[in-house]
Amino acid sequence: MHQQIARHIRNEIAAGIRRDGDVLPSSREMAAEWSTSAFTITSAMKLLEAEGFIESRSRSKRVVRAPNQARRGPVRLPRPRVALIGGYAGSGKTELGRILARATGWPMLDKDTLTRPVVEAALEILGQSPHDRESDVYLRRVRPREYEALSSAAEENVQCGNSVIVTAPFIAEFQDPQWLDRTRARFASLGATLSVVWVYCDPDTMNLYLRRRGAARDAVKLTDWPGYLSRIDTNFRPAIEHTVIDNCVSAKPLQDQAEALAKSLMGLELH
Repeated sequence: MHQQIARHIRNEIAAGIRRDGDVLPSSREMAAEWSTSAFTITSAMKLLEAEGFIESRSRSKRVVRAPNQARRGPVRLPRPRVALIGGYAGSGKTELGRILARATGWPMLDKDTLTRPVVEAALEILGQSPHDRESDVYLRRVRPREYEALSSAAEENVQCGNSVIVTAPFIAEFQDPQWLDRTRARFASLGATLSVVWVYCDPDTMNLYLRRRGAARDAVKLTDWPGYLSRIDTNFRPAIEHTVIDNCVSAKPLQDQAEALAKSLMGLELH
């Protein structure tokens, strides 16, 4: 578990969520945040300190060390690129999107950030819990509008000549060849190239992240985690040419994979 926690914090530093010079919470506070022991937190901090991500200035003060964290200038390609990043809840797709956005300077459109307040209001008007993400009402009446708004925002960026990074689960969309073909054709008609990215993460790490995140919309999943896992396919891959990013504890650091992906996305247009 200490390796999982260290990886999450490392990802947050790479994504700019934790900035150079930020003081981390105490071991006791982080233990409560992660629902674990102070010993586990201390072990995670030792890993991060050995890797140079944090610096211990006293027994109770640890500081983030990320001197090269400055956001890079935007890379404007002759032909805009749209990167759709999907994955199950807690897989790390948003962190990957942020790292890519920092590496390329491209705008990042995250579904929850863009649509959650409106979705919650709509669900309440429809007589549902604002945190519902399972009912037929949400799936049939609300969810399609979320993705419609997300696609429209991406198209607007492309029309302005911008490449764009879009993060959302994309579970139904990535298993629908017709949706993928339509989306690729739509962006092609606007002069953009589509890239599909799938973020894979093991169930234990996803569970840890969701528990730590504490979002109300995840409550149904966490209440019956085995039941949730039985309804998803952790080995799922998109029904189109795609890139897989492995965010498991045993995989390469997410930042390294993101940098390689950013170079690939940009290099395809720069050759």
